Amino acid sequence: MDIVVRPGSSLHGTLAVPGDKSIAHRWLILSVTATGTSRLLGVPPSLDVRSTASCLAAVAPKARPSLDLLGGEASSAVEGGGSTWNEEVEVPALEPLEVQGEGRGSLQEPASGLDCGNSGTSMRLLAGVLAAAPFRCLLTGDESLSGRPMERIASPLRAMGAEVETTDGHTPLSIAGGQLHGIRLELSVASAQVKSALLLAGVAAEGVTTVIEPAATRDHTERALSALGAPVEREGLSVSVRRFQHGGFDGKVPGDPSSAAFLIAGAALTGSRLLVRGVGLNPTRLHFLSVMERMGVQTRVEVEGSEIGEPVGSIEVEPSDGVRSVRVEADELPLIIDEVPVLAALAAHATSDSWFLEAAELRVKESDRLGAIANGIRALGGTAADEGSDLVIAGGGLEGGRADAGGDHRIAMALTVAALGARTSCRIDGVEAADVSFPGFVATLRRAGAELERP
Repeated sequence: MDIVVRPGSSLHGTLAVPGDKSIAHRWLILSVTATGTSRLLGVPPSLDVRSTASCLAAVAPKARPSLDLLGGEASSAVEGGGSTWNEEVEVPALEPLEVQGEGRGSLQEPASGLDCGNSGTSMRLLAGVLAAAPFRCLLTGDESLSGRPMERIASPLRAMGAEVETTDGHTPLSIAGGQLHGIRLELSVASAQVKSALLLAGVAAEGVTTVIEPAATRDHTERALSALGAPVEREGLSVSVRRFQHGGFDGKVPGDPSSAAFLIAGAALTGSRLLVRGVGLNPTRLHFLSVMERMGVQTRVEVEGSEIGEPVGSIEVEPSDGVRSVRVEADELPLIIDEVPVLAALAAHATSDSWFLEAAELRVKESDRLGAIANGIRALGGTAADEGSDLVIAGGGLEGGRADAGGDHRIAMALTVAALGARTSCRIDGVEAADVSFPGFVATLRRAGAELERP
């Protein structure tokens, strides 16, 4: 699906964003491995989350009826070919999801391989859980996922006692679970997915499992485990867990701050005031606001409650009179890895060069995001380059043009937002990919006042 973005609009009002899929992955896994019933509100129907639900349904018979309601359409195409996109639907109202868990020991061998679709989070987190399960299973994914590195998770799980085989370091991933023992591991690459997989394996292992990060990453897994009573110890960049079995729980998934970032950037580019409510305010997810502040974007954050250890509240964007360039150093990248595309969209409208340094990890996401960002900005009449592991955005604004999202949800949204500040109209091809993380993205922008049309 393609759209044309007309310049000159302003965004306003109070908006919501879909539930945070990073949190949803983890809570779904914890609901299945709980002893008792969990009641989850606001689980987003994004494709990645449905992949996790579908895989869990295959190994947890008691939970299958409810998970099938969410994961039954996980194989429907969003990225690339077909579409589940409906431009008239805003952030959908979701029914509560009740999941019956019987503990980690109840997981059963699936009838066939587990298809993780395009979701690296699904594959890596599930690998941590299945490493302790007494059977062998095969984790597969689509063509994009098969190009992403998996030895970074396979190697430490082997060290804990599981049999894990990759295919030249990639998927398919074969896991034969068994008796695990804790390890102490210093990660060479900052990765919340690898850390989370090891913690999920660690609560099923004998002894202590300790993960030491080279830089801080999102901490949703340790927050959830701690809120559920697990013996989690955190000190600096180190986090440790011991064996623990949790019970059922209730929680409402907070709105995704990474999705909110696109609305905040759109407001900044159009000089608008905007309020996003019900959004997750986990400090490990908000560093993009600090980067935006250096770019001249002013926001106010208010914590109004919490859910399973996650702070929740609102973010208000103040009207901005322009965008400044920014330099993002290597030690900041792990904290904004998902927001680089939208920060680059802002940087295209700055007055001088912006730099995102040592961002090579973006080359092994759903697409080569370094190349996709640079190509997209150039296609819309700007100047950008991906130089090795660095991304350079020249600034100066966008003239207008036509760009393709290339099947990547964050690129689709970043290019749409960048086009809001262009001097002439822009056409963005493949916007339906936004549904992977932000169902109703186009309708939400329209409701806020953006001029988006079918070509």
